[in-house]
Amino acid sequence: MVWDVCSWRDMGSLIRLETTLTGDRYLSILSDHLHSFMSIVHFDELGQFQQDNATPHASRVATKWLQEHSSDFRHFHWPPKSPEMNIIEDIQDALLHAVENRSPPSRTPIDLWTVLKDEWCELLPRYLQSLVESMPHRVAALLCVRGGPTRY
Repeated sequence: MVWDVCSWRDMGSLIRLETTLTGDRYLSILSDHLHSFMSIVHFDELGQFQQDNATPHASRVATKWLQEHSSDFRHFHWPPKSPEMNIIEDIQDALLHAVENRSPPSRTPIDLWTVLKDEWCELLPRYLQSLVESMPHRVAALLCVRGGPTRY
């Protein structure tokens, strides 16, 4: 399992999660990685953080941390089970396809981690920008189907 952060402006680190993600482990990721990314990339405080509603993301400690840092960047609250609204789903699909198409295939967890990091670094800024720019269309499509499935 990995955690990542990216924006229209730049990409952050790909973080390998060695164990199950808990609220406390997620808090450490937020404080160690998200805050520095947002402070550097969105120094103008115009950054907006989006996450899904996985249990660790919605934990008391993570929610409290995000509230305490609300003056540094905005945090959007998205409905649960809404993959159409989260560009990370597209990024994960792109990484998965890149890993599957690698030759020779990864044989060990270390090989897989190396390939994932390499492919993460190969994602083009324009690709990320197109995903972010697609959000108005995604929202419109979701509204048209009243929250049902869309083509995204």
